[in-house]
Amino acid sequence: MTDEFQPMMSFRPRRTRGRVLAALVATTMLGGAAQAVMVDTARADETGVIRPEAQTQTLPNFVNLVKQVRPAVVSITSNIRADDLDEEGGMQGQQQMPFPFPFPFQMMPQQQQRRTVEARGSGFIISADGFVVTNNHVVKGATKVTVTLDDGTTLPAKIIGRDPKTDLALLKVSTQSKLRFIELGDSDKVEPGEWVVAVGNPFGLGGTVTAGIVSARGRDIGDGPYDSFIQVDAPINRGNSGGPLFTQDGKVVGVNTAILSPSGGSIGIGFAIPSDVVKNVVSQLQKTGHVTRGYLGVVAQVITPAMAKALGLKPATDGAPPTGALIASVSNSSPAEKAGLKAGDVITTLNGQKIDSPHDLAVKVASLPPGTSATVAYLRNNAAQSATVKIANLSGAPSPDGAVGDRNTVGGPRLGVSLSPLTTELRQQLGLDASVRGVVVSDVQAGSVAEQAGIHAGDVIQAVGNSPVDNPGATVTAVRAALKANQSVLLRVLRNGQSIFIAVTPGSSDNGENAGGNEDDND
Repeated sequence: MTDEFQPMMSFRPRRTRGRVLAALVATTMLGGAAQAVMVDTARADETGVIRPEAQTQTLPNFVNLVKQVRPAVVSITSNIRADDLDEEGGMQGQQQMPFPFPFPFQMMPQQQQRRTVEARGSGFIISADGFVVTNNHVVKGATKVTVTLDDGTTLPAKIIGRDPKTDLALLKVSTQSKLRFIELGDSDKVEPGEWVVAVGNPFGLGGTVTAGIVSARGRDIGDGPYDSFIQVDAPINRGNSGGPLFTQDGKVVGVNTAILSPSGGSIGIGFAIPSDVVKNVVSQLQKTGHVTRGYLGVVAQVITPAMAKALGLKPATDGAPPTGALIASVSNSSPAEKAGLKAGDVITTLNGQKIDSPHDLAVKVASLPPGTSATVAYLRNNAAQSATVKIANLSGAPSPDGAVGDRNTVGGPRLGVSLSPLTTELRQQLGLDASVRGVVVSDVQAGSVAEQAGIHAGDVIQAVGNSPVDNPGATVTAVRAALKANQSVLLRVLRNGQSIFIAVTPGSSDNGENAGGNEDDND
């Protein structure tokens, strides 16, 4: 995570008493026309050239929508001890918060342990009895939280629960009257190019409405293991954190959370947590105050073109590269192991939903309630199979299995490595127990196909293709057979206790057949 990503939250010294009434607003129905735009209905002629058929459509007017949703959007003020802020304005010890907090105002030189600052963010009401959704980083570390309604009413708020992994928090305000609230929509139906409206309290200036379009879905910005942001180009700034992102039907499809900001302000790239994630997290926080997540028990990796070739995977019907999550290792006694999944399998769908990548798999598995059954479709030796798994609870689940290797020397002349058998001495050096099988890469020749593929000295090769190997000689024979047939070689490697796959493609090195170490007589 780079410093260019910022939370949309503003800070003020506690002594600043100026009231900031955050009227947060959202989307509207199509109405008055501002100017004509062209919308396509693309068709392709016999040559394959796409020739869009243009049709006139007016830009939407968001006035009516904003008026209707305004009462449900709120401003949130968190009182945070100054000594809980680091030099960049961030929360000390807040490892899940990758976005450094800006802190533009100097504080009074009082006793440091008594100084407090006001952190300003946004939120929205989701029920008549006063439940409010916002970002975790808006209220984390707060000693006091207040919510300011659109009409200026300020109410004390209680933190019901927080989920740092998705950066969501649920608050509750007490009031004698029923509050007006807004509903969460279906973010899975949001499409790139669709108009959206962002509402928030940027820079503590009060409610602000900005409009733009959805740029992309499923963005992973390195915030956490379950990133799947909606990217929007609507101008949003610090202080918008926790504010709603509306579509034109008046439903919330996202919670504005972060911006890409080299300069500290908006450059038109913002990120919102999808409402489908919000529904799941908020529901659990409301019931128990914490979040439980599903656990499958696999470590998976992205399928590169070289890996796809080595695995013999066929391209999609439209010619696109194969997608899925390649299982690198399976944890002992995990749901995956009990269902019969193995290293080398490629997971393609989960409960009928397409799996494009390991991250996609992690997000979908985590959203499943522990104890439920799920159907996993996968490829094994390029043959389609399926299995039913009973999802476990991620909390308390063991770490995925892993191991590392041992030594002597052997090398494959075309691969460019020297190999060593696993000796007792090497096992001790690498921290491996007696159950680990494989051969150790003792050296990698510069410029070889092995180096270009990413093989490192210290890696433990455990399998060539689907064939396990436990001595250098067997490894050399299996690799040479594949390379001789001019086929890509898929190696299952143990590195730093983690199993991964590495695909080696022949002919990718200028060293050719001479790229390799000398074969040891003791293999």
